[in-house]
Amino acid sequence: MARKTQGISHAGPQAGPPATDASAVAGVETAPAKPAKSPPGQKPGKEASAIKTQRARRDSDGRKRAPKRGGVEVLTVANWARSSWLVHGFSTRQGGVSSEYGGRALNLGPTREDTPENIARNRELFFGKLGAIDAKGRPWPVITVSQIHSAIIHRVEQEAVQPLRGDGLITSKPGILLGIKVADCLPVLLADPERRAVGAFHAGWRGTARRIVEKGVGEMRKHFGSDPAKLLAAIGPGIGSCCYEIGDEVEREFESQFAYWQELFEDVFDSWSLHARYPLLFLNQRAPGHGDPAVSRRLNLVKANLLQLRDAGVAEQNTSNLGLCTSCRTDLFFSYRKEHVTGRMMAVVGIRP
Repeated sequence: MARKTQGISHAGPQAGPPATDASAVAGVETAPAKPAKSPPGQKPGKEASAIKTQRARRDSDGRKRAPKRGGVEVLTVANWARSSWLVHGFSTRQGGVSSEYGGRALNLGPTREDTPENIARNRELFFGKLGAIDAKGRPWPVITVSQIHSAIIHRVEQEAVQPLRGDGLITSKPGILLGIKVADCLPVLLADPERRAVGAFHAGWRGTARRIVEKGVGEMRKHFGSDPAKLLAAIGPGIGSCCYEIGDEVEREFESQFAYWQELFEDVFDSWSLHARYPLLFLNQRAPGHGDPAVSRRLNLVKANLLQLRDAGVAEQNTSNLGLCTSCRTDLFFSYRKEHVTGRMMAVVGIRP
């Protein structure tokens, strides 16, 4: 039985017919964290080793939630689910056949740890749950790209002979699915109710800095005559600003591209930082309270993409954000930042014939 929470519909277990897709390994985008300054007399190599050890402990601490048990669960946007012509969904991690990521994991992207047979079976379960089946009971073809953290977008009408490289797909062809593979980066879906066209985009920090979602709206307008004000947009689960620690080079990239860049970053007190846990390592001649603060710089990737949708002309009331952090919710999602060795989820959208 389906349950809906804050505009999100959660569909329960169900198996389905097979689906096929031969695509390249999904890319996962991470940004290096800002290192702390070396204390006097300490070599940089020792500090780097301490930081590496500290981060490894953080990743394996008790805040990491054990994967949930149960059948395949698909997240949908409530107002999208009411459109009879539209198929869409965001996968979670449970209900599959892969044992490499906590048992019964629904890994939907090729990885070093999983087998092609497991991935194929997982996709059968996911696509079956979506109901993307033709009149003869055959699954719709799913089209993906070899994701390279770019702003490259392809218009597709059928499965490509050669793997496509890029991070966005658009189509007006019924009976096919567009798929984006993620494990922290944001999946962003677009739908045009008037022109019956859809798009799917992979928005990590590099793709966001290159305006892939903003460009995606423009591509739909160019190819299908879409009116941005009437487009529907949905942002799926991805890493939140609560967990997305970044380095100086990421901030510089956004500063060079967006007038509103300062709105996208904030300093967050980090109780797990070396400064907070081992303050004696950072003693200096400054007065108490005037040393380097135990903070980390965070990027709000969701806000960055919401602002791009706004600037592209998409109406705020037509934009949905699931608001789920993959790094916080490893019971529901794969997270490369939190787990390092993990599977891939998939966001898909398509048009019913």
